[in-house]
Amino acid sequence: MSQRLKLEVKALNAISGQDLVILVSDALTPPKTAEEWLGEGVRSLLARAAVAERFKGKALSGLTLLAPDGAGYERLIAVGVGPEAERGKLDFAKLGGAIAGRLGHGRSADVILALPDGEPTADQTADIALGMRLRAYAFDRYKTKTKEKDEAEPLTVTLRVSDPAALKKALKAREAIAGGVELARDLVNEPPNVLYPEEFADRAAKLEKLGVEVEVLDEKQLKKIGMRALLAVGQGSRRESRVVVMRWNGAKSGVQPVAFIGKGVTFDTGGISLKPGAGMEDMKGDMAGAACVTGLMHALAARKAKVNAIGVIGLVENMPDGNAQRPGDIVTSLSGQTIEIINTDAEGRLVLADVLWYTQDQFKPKFMINLATLTGAILVALAQEHAGLFSNNDELSERLSSAGKATGEAVWRMPLGPAYDKMIDSKFADMKNSAGRYGGSITAAQFLQRHVNDTPWVHLDIAGTGMSSPNTETNRSWGSGWGVRLLDHLVAEHYES
Repeated sequence: MSQRLKLEVKALNAISGQDLVILVSDALTPPKTAEEWLGEGVRSLLARAAVAERFKGKALSGLTLLAPDGAGYERLIAVGVGPEAERGKLDFAKLGGAIAGRLGHGRSADVILALPDGEPTADQTADIALGMRLRAYAFDRYKTKTKEKDEAEPLTVTLRVSDPAALKKALKAREAIAGGVELARDLVNEPPNVLYPEEFADRAAKLEKLGVEVEVLDEKQLKKIGMRALLAVGQGSRRESRVVVMRWNGAKSGVQPVAFIGKGVTFDTGGISLKPGAGMEDMKGDMAGAACVTGLMHALAARKAKVNAIGVIGLVENMPDGNAQRPGDIVTSLSGQTIEIINTDAEGRLVLADVLWYTQDQFKPKFMINLATLTGAILVALAQEHAGLFSNNDELSERLSSAGKATGEAVWRMPLGPAYDKMIDSKFADMKNSAGRYGGSITAAQFLQRHVNDTPWVHLDIAGTGMSSPNTETNRSWGSGWGVRLLDHLVAEHYES
């Protein structure tokens, strides 16, 4: 479990924590299983405090009050779950995050995980625990100042349920998913002087402990393979580029794998087409796609998913030294197609072009999904509420959209078409890597589509969701780990044998 959260599962018996958390409906009705711990005086106190604080039991809202003498705990925290009619829409992971947010670090709490109209299923309760763990995450390894004692201590939570054994079983998968999200967050949050291509590859190789087969391709091997577009991006950096291939073989031998591809630009200056200085520090997160793929492979392996999965990440650093590629250069990608470089800051698509072609050619996957912080234009279109989804396959797109609704990692399908594709035609090469300002996210996706052949494919542009995304009930981190839960859910629902 996370170091900032200690979680226990126990039966409904004596209270042991400083805080007692109950779930209440819009009518302020607590669950029947909480009645033995809430005397008439406490219920009356809760009702009066709710009026004073205008607390109406709205989903994810909370009310905290001091417990009366002799209650056996210090604070009573009521967290709303809304009206029964809307209970089917309740996001249990967000509910867990809301509970953890109300508690704070350095506290111990008992949480009665029963709804006013009955106890949640083991899976729903496990999602509450997942939300707590994700909310408790913090990246503070480089802070040297002494913290207040309470902030340094973890949150200790005891989940009170009628069937602890069933919940413990359901928690195993959630712990694997949480570990994957935390890994992705750690990678995105790391500074670029610590996490460069070679170091990223070394960290991905640690997945071998979970049974993932990991192959790291160095520059010599990449040159031999012919990944000239990817290598052109990194040729201005003193850090060598890498491609990492991760294989999880959870299904029978010979079963067609599913494939996930990530853009891993560990720092992006824009190259010769230098980015503005303001905000450039955020470009350490330009590898959020690769971080997601790595976190996903962790989750699949840790929960022993019954699927054959391939994860491939292209790791480069885009720097503007005397050897850097220039606007006007023409490079030949692994596919044999030539690319005119219009803008060296349109580098992620060059990395993905080679990695996508390599993946479909080498592994013949059932589908490919790539993730990339690819364009600022997707932020203009969708802000930070959705990732942009581009695809050549309706079924895969619909399944991803459903997974987004189930996990809260929402996607929105964007158009592709011949008119947009024509915009990336070049006067001097087969294509150019930038078509200018208009339709920037779409023309970037059209560029990628030229490197997937007929393989069912989805491109997720996560520039608005993978880093510096808004705080939510389940995330208070700059690096969100977005996509791990989405893709794990997709695999679990549709592709496990």
